[in-house]
Amino acid sequence: MGYDRSICTEGTIAGRIEDLYREHWRLVCGFLLRRTRDPHLAEDLAQETFVKATRALLGWRGENAAAWLLTIARNTLIDHVRRGRAELPLPDPDELGVPSLDVDAIAVRETLERLPAQHRKLLRLVYFEGFSLVEVSAMTGRSPASIKTAVWRARAAFADLYGAHR
Repeated sequence: MGYDRSICTEGTIAGRIEDLYREHWRLVCGFLLRRTRDPHLAEDLAQETFVKATRALLGWRGENAAAWLLTIARNTLIDHVRRGRAELPLPDPDELGVPSLDVDAIAVRETLERLPAQHRKLLRLVYFEGFSLVEVSAMTGRSPASIKTAVWRARAAFADLYGAHR
């Protein structure tokens, strides 16, 4: 769903950015809000995300817009944290469902590597990178229900392999 650069005018680029903004603002802002827990910071970072997207629009090949924008948003957040503007508050471990610290991290990584690529990718997106099921759905073009089922299956496969490992 790309476009021909040779026919792009300022008006069509502005229209495309406006369409992306209208369609994906809530997704991008919600993604950033869940990570920053600060509505003002999330909005600032979302605006910065769309500014960066505007600059990068000519290089965009028309892939999944939600995935492209969420990647830019994630990188914008990482840049923000690296610049040291503010420290992000750490979420409560109970809220994240984090296992106790006696989990063997090496065994977890080895188990992940033994999973099929699709299971491994889903588990990394959800549990390591912190994307919600709706965000993964937007990134992959699949329905949230199918992502929920796929993550459930990936967790079950992981549990089977991890249990056999121990």
